[in-house]
Amino acid sequence: MTATPVAPKRVAVVINPIKADADVARDAITIGCRKGGFPDPVFLETAEDDPGAAMTRAALEQDVDLIVAAGGDGTVRAVAEALIGHGTPLGLIPLGTGNLLARNLGADLGDPHRNVDIALFGAERAIDMATFRVELEDGTVRDHAFCVMGGAGFDAQIMTDTRDELKKLVGWAAYGEAGVRHLFAPPRWARFRIDDGEWQSRRVRSVMAANCGILTAGMILVPQAKINDGVLDLVVMSPRSTLEWALMAAKVVFRQRRDLPVIEFFAAKKVRVEFHEPIESQMDGDGTGLINGFESEILPGALSVRVPPSQGD
Repeated sequence: MTATPVAPKRVAVVINPIKADADVARDAITIGCRKGGFPDPVFLETAEDDPGAAMTRAALEQDVDLIVAAGGDGTVRAVAEALIGHGTPLGLIPLGTGNLLARNLGADLGDPHRNVDIALFGAERAIDMATFRVELEDGTVRDHAFCVMGGAGFDAQIMTDTRDELKKLVGWAAYGEAGVRHLFAPPRWARFRIDDGEWQSRRVRSVMAANCGILTAGMILVPQAKINDGVLDLVVMSPRSTLEWALMAAKVVFRQRRDLPVIEFFAAKKVRVEFHEPIESQMDGDGTGLINGFESEILPGALSVRVPPSQGD
């Protein structure tokens, strides 16, 4: 049986202050710390040009025992990336629309107080992350890391063009509206290589490297993906007609097991993808600009997160 870890003495919270429930989260975390006999937490607010990386580094310099990310996918990803190699556990208080990592860890998005209890007092679980090196349109190379998935094409167009006002009104359904607008954009030529193998070419709508497979609304894009299996899953999507889109959507929504030629899955430790022309890219739901290609490699057990005791290592 896995023992619940020793409760932290010092807690830092990287929080996005503009999220609707940010004040509720502040109060709940402070009350939780006091109930646990801890000092009041240190709150570090994200900024428009930094969703949490500098704040996480500042917290690590204070030698805290736990860092809690209270925000959306961008905040969670930035905090997680800054924690790679440090061993300090991450607690999650999902406040965004997608909340992709929290969904993949089975969080109850409708119960913020339970999420606070898990973040402060839960067990620890080691999960994988993945690198995401993008080659921008101007030739610049940037290195990132993601928790859930990174890719280019249709998925990135949706994330980039979803209207913030609509997200506030209808939540995750706003992504569907953006998807409809980009449904019949022309496919792009791409080539990809799995673990230094032979190059393969396709006319694609989207290519994604996935660490785990659950999307918004609980839809499962990559059924075989596991967040701690040390494997990266490459997803290549190439629908061209309304029927092919409908078949692919049915497979995802209704979790059909039948293979389709318009959506392919490849297991790898690392992948490289190159595009014939610049294409929109994204990482854990945040746009990363027009790119000519990307590389991704799995980082097994790179991050320790707080989860319910039954899900601990």
